[in-house]
Amino acid sequence: MGRSQETFNKKEVRNKKEKKRKEKEKKRLARKENEKSGDMDDMIAYVDENGMLTSTPPDPDKKKKVKLEDIEIGVPTRAAEEEMDPIRKGTVSFFNDSKGFGFIRDSETKESVFVHANNLLEEIKEGNLVSFEVEMGHKGPTAVKVKIIK
Repeated sequence: MGRSQETFNKKEVRNKKEKKRKEKEKKRLARKENEKSGDMDDMIAYVDENGMLTSTPPDPDKKKKVKLEDIEIGVPTRAAEEEMDPIRKGTVSFFNDSKGFGFIRDSETKESVFVHANNLLEEIKEGNLVSFEVEMGHKGPTAVKVKIIK
């Protein structure tokens, strides 16, 4: 079977493939001509002193010397924190007598601390100025040894 017996559709498909192959070859040659030796220079990024990416290299005059011992890795120990007075003062912001619990607003840190009726030395009610100690309970800080300041 010769080419003369090909259908129009087959000729059209063959012509499209040939055209596509020629375009691909043109693009490849164009890329080869425009190829630069310094392509990698365009892809390099630097980090400045603020941690931002930049295309300019850092100035060697602005370099700072850092001692290896000065670099801290991890969370600082609790010893570095200032020790707080174990006996705190605060105001009872909420107390429910029927349920036996409430909250005390610490006068220094302004944090709310949970208090339970079992940890009371005296009867308290909302608005009372109290002294207490803080211990870690099941769900966070809990006030213990709570008594009214006279």
